[in-house]
Amino acid sequence: MKLKKFLTVGLAVLVAGVMSACSSNHSKSKSYTPKSLQVQFVPSQNATTLEARAKPLEKMLSKRLGIPVHVTTSTSFNAPIEAMSSKKVDVAFLPPDGYVLAHKRGIADVLLQAERYGVKQPDGKATKKLVKSYRAEILVKKGSKIKSWKDLKGKSISIQDPTSSSGYLFPVAELKEKGLDVTKKCKLVTVTGHDQAVLNVLNGDTDAAFVFEDARNAVIKDKPNIMKQVVPIYFTHSIPNDTISVRSDMSKAFRNKLAKAFIAIGKSKEGRKVIEQVYTHEGYVRSKDSDFNEIRHYEKLVNKKE
Repeated sequence: MKLKKFLTVGLAVLVAGVMSACSSNHSKSKSYTPKSLQVQFVPSQNATTLEARAKPLEKMLSKRLGIPVHVTTSTSFNAPIEAMSSKKVDVAFLPPDGYVLAHKRGIADVLLQAERYGVKQPDGKATKKLVKSYRAEILVKKGSKIKSWKDLKGKSISIQDPTSSSGYLFPVAELKEKGLDVTKKCKLVTVTGHDQAVLNVLNGDTDAAFVFEDARNAVIKDKPNIMKQVVPIYFTHSIPNDTISVRSDMSKAFRNKLAKAFIAIGKSKEGRKVIEQVYTHEGYVRSKDSDFNEIRHYEKLVNKKE
Protein backbone atom coordinates (compact mmCIF):
# COMPACT_ATOMS: atom_id res chain seq x y z
CA MET A 1 0.00 0.00 0.00
CA LYS A 2 2.82 2.37 0.86
CA LEU A 3 4.49 1.71 -2.50
CA LYS A 4 1.17 2.22 -4.31
CA LYS A 5 0.59 5.45 -2.43
CA PHE A 6 4.13 6.61 -3.22
CA LEU A 7 3.70 5.87 -6.92
CA THR A 8 0.33 7.63 -7.00
CA VAL A 9 1.74 10.77 -5.37
CA GLY A 10 4.81 10.67 -7.60
CA LEU A 11 2.69 10.35 -10.72
CA ALA A 12 0.53 13.28 -9.62
CA VAL A 13 3.62 15.43 -9.06
CA LEU A 14 5.03 14.40 -12.44
CA VAL A 15 1.78 15.20 -14.27
CA ALA A 16 1.53 18.53 -12.48
CA GLY A 17 5.11 19.32 -13.45
CA VAL A 18 4.52 18.46 -17.09
CA MET A 19 1.32 20.53 -17.17
CA SER A 20 3.13 23.41 -15.54
CA ALA A 21 5.95 23.17 -18.07
CA CYS A 22 3.49 23.03 -20.94
CA SER A 23 1.65 26.01 -19.53
CA SER A 24 4.93 27.89 -19.15
CA ASN A 25 6.05 27.07 -22.69
CA HIS A 26 2.64 28.04 -24.03
CA SER A 27 2.76 31.40 -22.27
CA LYS A 28 6.23 32.04 -23.69
CA SER A 29 5.07 31.24 -27.19
CA LYS A 30 2.06 33.55 -26.91
CA SER A 31 2.39 36.58 -29.11
CA TYR A 32 1.00 39.92 -28.09
CA THR A 33 -0.37 42.91 -29.93
CA PRO A 34 0.18 46.23 -28.13
CA LYS A 35 -2.82 48.40 -27.33
CA SER A 36 -0.43 51.30 -26.90
CA LEU A 37 3.18 51.40 -28.04
CA GLN A 38 6.19 52.37 -25.95
CA VAL A 39 9.16 53.39 -28.14
CA GLN A 40 12.55 54.19 -26.65
CA PHE A 41 15.73 55.73 -28.07
CA VAL A 42 19.29 55.42 -26.78
CA PRO A 43 21.06 58.71 -26.04
CA SER A 44 23.47 59.10 -28.99
CA GLN A 45 23.33 62.83 -28.31
CA ASN A 46 22.03 65.00 -25.47
CA ALA A 47 19.07 63.00 -24.14
CA THR A 48 16.74 65.97 -23.64
CA THR A 49 17.45 67.32 -27.13
CA LEU A 50 17.02 63.91 -28.72
CA GLU A 51 13.67 63.26 -27.02
CA ALA A 52 12.34 66.62 -28.16
CA ARG A 53 13.39 65.87 -31.73
CA ALA A 54 11.86 62.40 -31.61
CA LYS A 55 8.48 63.45 -30.20
CA PRO A 56 6.83 64.05 -33.61
CA LEU A 57 7.17 60.33 -34.27
CA GLU A 58 4.40 59.73 -31.74
CA LYS A 59 1.72 61.22 -33.99
CA MET A 60 3.22 59.77 -37.17
CA LEU A 61 3.29 56.23 -35.81
CA SER A 62 -0.04 56.53 -34.02
CA LYS A 63 -1.75 57.61 -37.24
CA ARG A 64 -0.42 54.56 -39.10
CA LEU A 65 -0.90 52.02 -36.30
CA GLY A 66 -4.22 53.23 -34.89
CA ILE A 67 -3.03 53.12 -31.28
CA PRO A 68 -1.41 55.61 -28.86
CA VAL A 69 2.38 55.84 -29.15
CA HIS A 70 4.76 57.17 -26.49
CA VAL A 71 8.37 58.09 -27.29
CA THR A 72 11.05 58.38 -24.61
CA THR A 73 14.85 58.55 -24.43
CA SER A 74 16.74 56.26 -22.08
CA THR A 75 19.42 57.34 -19.64
CA SER A 76 21.94 54.83 -21.01
CA PHE A 77 22.53 52.46 -23.92
CA ASN A 78 21.65 49.45 -21.77
CA ALA A 79 18.44 50.84 -20.23
CA PRO A 80 16.11 50.03 -23.19
CA ILE A 81 17.17 46.37 -23.02
CA GLU A 82 16.17 46.15 -19.36
CA ALA A 83 12.96 48.04 -20.10
CA MET A 84 12.08 45.56 -22.86
CA SER A 85 12.91 42.69 -20.52
CA SER A 86 10.43 44.01 -17.94
CA LYS A 87 7.90 44.68 -20.74
CA LYS A 88 7.89 48.43 -20.15
CA VAL A 89 9.15 49.15 -23.66
CA ASP A 90 7.90 47.50 -26.87
CA VAL A 91 10.26 48.96 -29.46
CA ALA A 92 13.82 50.23 -29.08
CA PHE A 93 16.28 51.90 -31.40
CA LEU A 94 19.23 49.74 -30.41
CA PRO A 95 22.79 50.01 -31.67
CA PRO A 96 24.06 46.73 -33.19
CA ASP A 97 25.90 45.60 -30.07
CA GLY A 98 22.89 46.37 -27.88
CA TYR A 99 20.67 44.37 -30.21
CA VAL A 100 23.00 41.35 -30.15
CA LEU A 101 22.98 41.41 -26.34
CA ALA A 102 19.18 41.71 -26.18
CA HIS A 103 18.68 38.93 -28.73
CA LYS A 104 21.07 36.62 -26.89
CA ARG A 105 18.98 37.08 -23.75
CA GLY A 106 15.78 36.32 -25.68
CA ILE A 107 14.47 39.84 -25.12
CA ALA A 108 14.40 41.32 -28.61
CA ASP A 109 14.33 40.54 -32.33
CA VAL A 110 15.57 42.84 -35.07
CA LEU A 111 12.84 44.33 -37.24
CA LEU A 112 14.52 46.98 -39.36
CA GLN A 113 17.90 48.48 -40.02
CA ALA A 114 18.56 52.15 -40.64
CA GLU A 115 19.93 53.56 -43.87
CA ARG A 116 22.20 56.58 -43.89
CA TYR A 117 24.08 58.49 -46.53
CA GLY A 118 27.68 57.43 -46.76
CA VAL A 119 30.43 59.75 -45.54
CA LYS A 120 33.47 60.83 -47.51
CA GLN A 121 36.75 62.05 -46.12
CA PRO A 122 38.61 64.22 -45.42
CA ASP A 123 35.78 66.77 -45.10
CA GLY A 124 33.28 64.40 -43.45
CA LYS A 125 30.48 65.37 -45.82
CA ALA A 126 27.65 63.05 -46.79
CA THR A 127 27.53 61.31 -50.14
CA LYS A 128 24.31 60.72 -52.11
CA LYS A 129 24.50 56.95 -51.64
CA LEU A 130 22.35 55.25 -48.98
CA VAL A 131 24.20 52.56 -47.03
CA LYS A 132 23.41 50.01 -44.29
CA SER A 133 26.76 50.37 -42.56
CA TYR A 134 29.15 53.01 -41.26
CA ARG A 135 32.53 53.26 -39.54
CA ALA A 136 33.79 54.39 -36.16
CA GLU A 137 36.61 56.90 -35.99
CA ILE A 138 39.13 58.06 -33.41
CA LEU A 139 39.31 61.84 -33.08
CA VAL A 140 42.08 64.01 -31.62
CA LYS A 141 42.66 67.75 -31.45
CA LYS A 142 44.47 69.32 -34.39
CA GLY A 143 48.16 69.68 -33.54
CA SER A 144 48.04 66.86 -30.98
CA LYS A 145 51.12 64.67 -30.53
CA ILE A 146 48.80 61.72 -31.11
CA LYS A 147 49.36 60.89 -34.78
CA SER A 148 48.23 57.25 -34.84
CA TRP A 149 46.54 54.64 -32.67
CA LYS A 150 49.98 53.67 -31.30
CA ASP A 151 50.24 57.06 -29.58
CA LEU A 152 47.05 56.48 -27.54
CA LYS A 153 48.83 54.49 -24.84
CA GLY A 154 48.46 56.29 -21.52
CA LYS A 155 46.07 58.87 -22.96
CA SER A 156 42.49 59.73 -21.96
CA ILE A 157 39.70 58.76 -24.35
CA SER A 158 36.02 59.73 -24.38
CA ILE A 159 33.91 56.64 -24.99
CA GLN A 160 30.24 55.65 -24.94
CA ASP A 161 28.56 52.84 -23.02
CA PRO A 162 30.11 49.39 -23.82
CA THR A 163 26.98 48.51 -25.83
CA SER A 164 27.82 51.26 -28.33
CA SER A 165 29.35 49.73 -31.46
CA SER A 166 31.13 52.85 -32.68
CA GLY A 167 31.67 54.53 -29.32
CA TYR A 168 33.25 51.46 -27.75
CA LEU A 169 33.10 47.96 -29.27
CA PHE A 170 34.72 48.33 -32.69
CA PRO A 171 37.58 50.68 -31.77
CA VAL A 172 38.34 48.74 -28.57
CA ALA A 173 38.28 45.39 -30.40
CA GLU A 174 40.40 46.51 -33.35
CA LEU A 175 43.03 48.23 -31.20
CA LYS A 176 43.21 45.18 -28.95
CA GLU A 177 43.79 43.00 -32.00
CA LYS A 178 46.62 45.35 -33.02
CA GLY A 179 48.23 45.06 -29.58
CA LEU A 180 46.83 47.99 -27.60
CA ASP A 181 44.32 47.11 -24.89
CA VAL A 182 42.86 50.55 -24.17
CA THR A 183 40.86 49.19 -21.21
CA LYS A 184 44.20 48.61 -19.44
CA LYS A 185 46.59 51.07 -21.04
CA CYS A 186 44.40 54.18 -21.38
CA LYS A 187 42.07 56.26 -19.23
CA LEU A 188 38.55 55.71 -20.56
CA VAL A 189 35.98 58.42 -19.79
CA THR A 190 32.36 57.42 -20.40
CA VAL A 191 30.17 60.24 -21.73
CA THR A 192 26.58 60.36 -22.93
CA GLY A 193 26.39 61.22 -26.60
CA HIS A 194 28.92 61.34 -29.44
CA ASP A 195 28.49 65.11 -29.62
CA GLN A 196 29.79 65.38 -26.07
CA ALA A 197 32.76 63.17 -26.94
CA VAL A 198 33.67 65.51 -29.81
CA LEU A 199 33.40 68.55 -27.52
CA ASN A 200 35.56 66.85 -24.89
CA VAL A 201 38.38 66.61 -27.43
CA LEU A 202 37.84 70.18 -28.62
CA ASN A 203 37.88 71.51 -25.04
CA GLY A 204 40.87 69.41 -24.01
CA ASP A 205 38.91 67.38 -21.46
CA THR A 206 40.18 64.16 -23.07
CA ASP A 207 42.99 63.48 -25.52
CA ALA A 208 40.86 61.47 -27.94
CA ALA A 209 37.35 60.16 -28.60
CA PHE A 210 35.75 57.06 -30.08
CA VAL A 211 32.77 58.20 -32.18
CA PHE A 212 30.82 57.33 -35.31
CA GLU A 213 32.01 58.76 -38.63
CA ASP A 214 31.58 61.75 -38.86
CA ALA A 215 30.21 62.78 -35.46
CA ARG A 216 31.75 66.23 -35.83
CA ASN A 217 28.71 67.18 -37.91
CA ALA A 218 26.59 66.90 -34.75
CA VAL A 219 28.23 70.04 -33.33
CA ILE A 220 29.12 71.94 -36.51
CA LYS A 221 26.17 74.32 -36.11
CA ASP A 222 27.58 75.66 -32.83
CA LYS A 223 31.22 75.00 -33.69
CA PRO A 224 31.59 75.90 -37.38
CA ASN A 225 35.36 75.29 -37.40
CA ILE A 226 35.15 71.84 -35.78
CA MET A 227 36.36 70.03 -38.93
CA LYS A 228 39.67 71.87 -38.75
CA GLN A 229 39.96 71.84 -34.95
CA VAL A 230 39.29 68.13 -34.35
CA VAL A 231 40.60 65.51 -36.79
CA PRO A 232 40.39 61.72 -37.29
CA ILE A 233 43.48 59.52 -36.96
CA TYR A 234 41.85 56.10 -37.40
CA PHE A 235 38.80 54.47 -39.02
CA THR A 236 37.43 51.03 -38.14
CA HIS A 237 35.97 48.40 -40.44
CA SER A 238 32.30 48.74 -41.42
CA ILE A 239 29.66 48.47 -38.69
CA PRO A 240 26.02 47.47 -39.35
CA ASN A 241 23.67 50.43 -38.96
CA ASP A 242 21.36 50.90 -35.96
CA THR A 243 18.37 48.64 -35.50
CA ILE A 244 14.72 49.07 -34.74
CA SER A 245 14.22 46.08 -32.46
CA VAL A 246 10.99 44.71 -30.99
CA ARG A 247 10.10 42.58 -28.02
CA SER A 248 10.57 38.91 -28.87
CA ASP A 249 6.96 38.08 -27.98
CA MET A 250 5.42 40.65 -30.35
CA SER A 251 3.00 39.12 -32.86
CA LYS A 252 4.11 38.60 -36.45
CA ALA A 253 1.12 40.55 -37.76
CA PHE A 254 1.90 43.59 -35.63
CA ARG A 255 5.60 43.41 -36.49
CA ASN A 256 4.72 43.59 -40.15
CA LYS A 257 2.36 46.52 -39.57
CA LEU A 258 5.03 48.32 -37.53
CA ALA A 259 7.73 47.71 -40.14
CA LYS A 260 5.52 49.15 -42.87
CA ALA A 261 4.78 52.19 -40.69
CA PHE A 262 8.47 52.97 -40.08
CA ILE A 263 9.38 52.42 -43.73
CA ALA A 264 6.56 54.75 -44.80
CA ILE A 265 7.69 57.41 -42.31
CA GLY A 266 11.23 57.18 -43.66
CA LYS A 267 9.95 57.75 -47.20
CA SER A 268 7.76 60.73 -46.30
CA LYS A 269 9.22 64.24 -46.39
CA GLU A 270 8.02 65.09 -42.87
CA GLY A 271 9.11 61.74 -41.42
CA ARG A 272 12.56 61.78 -42.96
CA LYS A 273 13.18 65.24 -41.53
CA VAL A 274 12.48 63.91 -38.03
CA ILE A 275 14.63 60.77 -38.27
CA GLU A 276 17.45 62.81 -39.81
CA GLN A 277 17.44 65.10 -36.77
CA VAL A 278 17.26 62.20 -34.32
CA TYR A 279 19.89 59.76 -35.63
CA THR A 280 20.82 61.01 -39.13
CA HIS A 281 18.71 58.14 -40.47
CA GLU A 282 17.42 58.45 -44.03
CA GLY A 283 15.08 55.49 -44.06
CA TYR A 284 14.62 51.87 -42.97
CA VAL A 285 14.94 48.45 -44.60
CA ARG A 286 14.10 44.93 -43.43
CA SER A 287 16.83 43.13 -41.52
CA LYS A 288 17.68 39.68 -40.14
CA ASP A 289 19.69 38.41 -37.19
CA SER A 290 22.57 37.02 -39.30
CA ASP A 291 23.35 40.59 -40.44
CA PHE A 292 24.96 41.09 -37.03
CA ASN A 293 27.34 38.12 -36.89
CA GLU A 294 30.35 40.43 -37.26
CA ILE A 295 29.27 42.17 -34.05
CA ARG A 296 29.43 38.82 -32.27
CA HIS A 297 32.96 38.31 -33.61
CA TYR A 298 34.08 41.69 -32.26
CA GLU A 299 32.50 40.96 -28.89
CA LYS A 300 34.63 37.84 -28.62
CA LEU A 301 37.73 39.90 -29.37
CA VAL A 302 36.89 42.43 -26.64
CA ASN A 303 36.07 39.77 -24.05
CA LYS A 304 38.96 37.44 -24.92
CA LYS A 305 41.16 36.74 -21.91
CA GLU A 306 44.87 37.37 -22.33
